[in-house]
Amino acid sequence: MAIRTQQSLTGFIATDPQLTYTEKGEARFYARVGQENYRRETDGSFTKLEPDFHNLVIYRASAERAYERFAKGDSFVAEGYAHEYSYTRDGQQIEGEEFVAKKIGHDTARTTYEVARTRREEPTVERAAERDGPARNATAPSAASNASASRQPALGL
Repeated sequence: MAIRTQQSLTGFIATDPQLTYTEKGEARFYARVGQENYRRETDGSFTKLEPDFHNLVIYRASAERAYERFAKGDSFVAEGYAHEYSYTRDGQQIEGEEFVAKKIGHDTARTTYEVARTRREEPTVERAAERDGPARNATAPSAASNASASRQPALGL
């Protein structure tokens, strides 16, 4: 099976993010983003150059979550696609390009943070039986086979 890939964009949020809504009522996140550039010198060192700036947009629920979590200066990694656009304003043809992110997260190579996870409940035999119903019990191995199986090393996920 082929690995599904998308375009990606890494950089930093260069402006205060904006949250607006489209005519259809969908959330739209917008920010200017920067990408740092470096030139490798003949001695092996690197010279920092001026960054490039681009438009980043995100839509719907992802836009609202990004607006809550990202601020100017944050480093990010985004997955999506580059979108070229054009429109006419005051008789002038305007052309541009934006990166439409489907997913975005902080760049772990450049960001320190903690992840708050909800604790998973450990399954019990009673809850498993309630969840799976009679079909689970009908195919359950006998007590004798369970006893021999329990002497074997177990692997868990």
